[in-house]
Order: sequence, then structure tokens, then C-alpha cells
Amino acid sequence: MEYVDFNAKGSPNKNASGETVQIKRNTILCCECGVRIESNSHNMCLSCLRDHLDITANISKQVELQFCRNCERYLQPPGEWINARWESRELLGLCLKKVRGLKDLHLIDACFIWTEKHSRRIKVKLVVEGNEADHSSLRQGAIVEYTIQNQMCHECHRVEAKDYWRCVVQVRQHAENKKTYLYLEQLILKHKAHENTLGIKPMHGGLDFYFATENHARKLVNFLESMVPVKVTSSRRLISHDKNSNIHHYKYTWSVEIAPLSKDSLVCLSPKFRHILGNIPPLCLVHRVTHGMHLIDPVSGQISELNGLNYFRSPFEAICNPRQLVEYIVMDIEPVQQGSHKPSSATKGQIHMSERHLLCDVWLVRASQLGTNDNTIHARSHLGHILNVGDSVMGYSMTEANINEQEFEKLKSHQIPDIILVRKLHDRQAGNKKRSWKLKHLTYGAVDESLVKDKLDFIEDLEEDAELRKNINVYGDKTKPQTEMGEEDNSTDVDLAERLDESASLGSTINENETEDKR
Repeated sequence: MEYVDFNAKGSPNKNASGETVQIKRNTILCCECGVRIESNSHNMCLSCLRDHLDITANISKQVELQFCRNCERYLQPPGEWINARWESRELLGLCLKKVRGLKDLHLIDACFIWTEKHSRRIKVKLVVEGNEADHSSLRQGAIVEYTIQNQMCHECHRVEAKDYWRCVVQVRQHAENKKTYLYLEQLILKHKAHENTLGIKPMHGGLDFYFATENHARKLVNFLESMVPVKVTSSRRLISHDKNSNIHHYKYTWSVEIAPLSKDSLVCLSPKFRHILGNIPPLCLVHRVTHGMHLIDPVSGQISELNGLNYFRSPFEAICNPRQLVEYIVMDIEPVQQGSHKPSSATKGQIHMSERHLLCDVWLVRASQLGTNDNTIHARSHLGHILNVGDSVMGYSMTEANINEQEFEKLKSHQIPDIILVRKLHDRQAGNKKRSWKLKHLTYGAVDESLVKDKLDFIEDLEEDAELRKNINVYGDKTKPQTEMGEEDNSTDVDLAERLDESASLGSTINENETEDKR
């Protein structure tokens, strides 16, 4: 049989005279149907090869897929777990990688065959073409069935084994007055510093934050250091060690100790701290705690700020806490004229006086002795801007206080006033009835009884201090009816403009037993 000879460009070859070159090739008859074909190793035509030869024989038709039911991920060998939706492109690629025998064939097409999802079976139809010279034009199809087997991934296995966390941040405040701890809790909620936690567990004196990665834990520690005065100590414990690859697995622990000073605490400063703070008098009240401790002298109105770094170099504790406050009734009040209490010229340039507070002379009677004892007690206070005759005020009775502190014992008698007034007392029961707002908390459940009074005092501080409310989120309480205009005292309640809608807030709280798998 003669055939036309073609060149590399696809055109017929011609001789010198311009005639088309004819070549002769050997042909044979197909051993099955007798059709004349070119000789090949099987001596069969293409249609007979499709009937007698199976090029998909080496393809594995039964394959297993490992699936984690907890996180709904598939295992991609050797050890990677990937997310893939049902009949997605990612799942099809994973299925093709699991098929053996495709290396010697050319894949033309692949698609899913519909199956019920609950059947735990996946079927993929393949169309392949031979790579050998005799099979280059031979195409065949095959159906591969995948069986989904349940296998727990390493992360979920650690969760079930209660070994899911790698880092823990322990936040504690060892003090009787824990207003600083409550304020820090609201800051965490406002800035969503707890969003990467696996869980939050309340402990005695504070909270434990659990994390899966070291970076998330360090981020929370840095946030706490920037908000309140804290002391941070870290440690790690070896869990496992792979000698072949030199890989160590540790569990990290950060202990964050909040300074044991809160609003309304009374402190006695050493001469060293007095010199650092501009020669402020030794007995001072903690007016506010933010990134530093704001101190105020209740007799002179002098203010100063002590940062956490200087405090933890020589830490000290409060000599009186708000639980030792005594209620007094204001019988008479007289503002102190400006200029009557001036600092000495030697320290005038270092002293900062409070512009918010007003010095006054107050004559008081103890609330428990009202009507039985007419002898008034004189005291000088910085609360002249809010006190009126007949008001109730809380203060420390220094003549009755049992203080065992080294620096306090060094003070002379004229340096210790009889009474140190701290804050004005509002009607708490009336405030609870008309208060139409609330705060969120990181944990719910059993509440420490020692924190109940501190929470009420903290809420009252929020009502009195508008600047403090700017740093936290206040939510409207729908369980209490909203009072009409004029029925509530705007000086002790939160404006409607400052309240947030609880349902629209994304800063949801985390319960004690709640865990989240952040991947």
C-alpha cells in the first residue's frame, strides 16, 4: 500500500521534477475484524483495542479519605489538614492525589458523580488517554469510589485530651479593693483583647486566659502592660522533645500581677517616693488608676502621678481600703479662699494643684452618732465642689484606724489629720432602681461575694466620672423601664448617648466552660 510522504511542515514532499513522493508502508489485517491497519504490537485496530485492552487496570478503584468530624477537615498526606467543601475544586484535587496509577496515563477529564452526603461515599469519573505510541489515541473512562473514614486531627485530639492550650496568661490582683481589676476587665471587653482566647476561666483573685499560640498570648500581655500598672513574670515547661528533628514543645505561662492599689485607697509614701513625686505630702489618696496611679493630697489638693515601673521597684500597699470607710454627715462647710494654702517657694515649681477639686473646711458628725452627739469634727477636704450641708460623705477615721506600717509610724502627729474624706455617698438603693444601664463581664456564673460591693462601688465611680466612662462600653438595660426626662438625676446617671445596644455589640462574653477553636 502506498502513502503520501509529508514533511515537518505538513505539506507533501516533492522530488526534483515536482512530483509528489509516494512511499510504501507495510500493512496487516486486524486479527479480530480483518480491517487493514498498520502493524502494531497487538495486531488490532483501535476499535478492537477498546474492547480487549483496559489501560485503566492499574488505577486504584477503591480509595479511603480521612475526615475529622470536629473541625470538618480532610487529611492531605503526609500531615496537612485542609478545609474542602462537598464536591468542591479543592476536594477534587485531593481525590486525584490519592489515586494510584495515573502517573503512566494522561488525564483528560475528571468530575464528581452525585452521591448522598450521608452515605460517606464519593465517586469520581476519570477519562484517561494512553501515553505509549500504540495507545496514544486510546481513551477510556474509569470510576473511582472514595470511602470517608473518620480520623481525629492533632488539634482536635489535644482538645479532647484537655491539652489544647499552649499558653496561659494569669491575671491577678492581690488586694482587698479590686476596682482596678474590674476596670481592666472592661478595657479588655472594649478593645476585644480576648478574641483569640480558647477559653477564660475565673480563678481566685483574677482570670486565666488560654491561648493556642505564643503570639496571641504575648499580644494580650502587651495590652495589659499598656493599660494599668502590672508586673509580668514568665515561665515555660517542656512537654515533649523530638531528638531526631530537635523540636521542643513547651507550655508557656505569664503571671500578670496588677498593682494592689485601686481608687479611694489611702497610701503612705516614703521620702524617696515623695521626692520623685514633687514633695507631695506622705498621706495621699489614689484618685484614679490608668496606665499610672494618680495620687491626690486630700488636705492641700496637690496631685501627682506614679508610674508602674517606679512602683514595682519599691512596692508598697495601701494602709486603708474602702471597706474601712465610715459615713459622716456634713453639718457645715466653708470653702478655703484661694491663696490661703500656698506651697513653699522652695518647692513651688514642682507642685501641681488640682483644678477640678476645691478645698474646703467641713464640720462633720458621725452618722451613727447623729442626734446623740452634737460635737462636730473639723476636717479639711478636697471635695468642696460636690459637698453641701446635709450630704453624706465617706471618710477614714485616722484616730480609730489600726495601721501597722513602717512609714506611717514615722509620721508626726501634725501630719496625720483626724479624718480624711474620700467621696460623697449617694443613695445606692435609689440609684439601683433608676439605673437603666449595665456592664458586660468576661465570665458568668458564681460570683465572688467579696466582689459584689466592689462592683457596686465601681458602678458609682462610673456615674460620677465621665472621663472614666469614655474608656469602657456601657450598655442599655432593657429589663428596667426607661425613666422620663426630669425624673432622674443626670449627675449620677449615664447619658443615653453613651449607652450601646447590647444586641449590636460584637464583644460577646465568654462563659467559664466555653472554648473556641481558632484556626
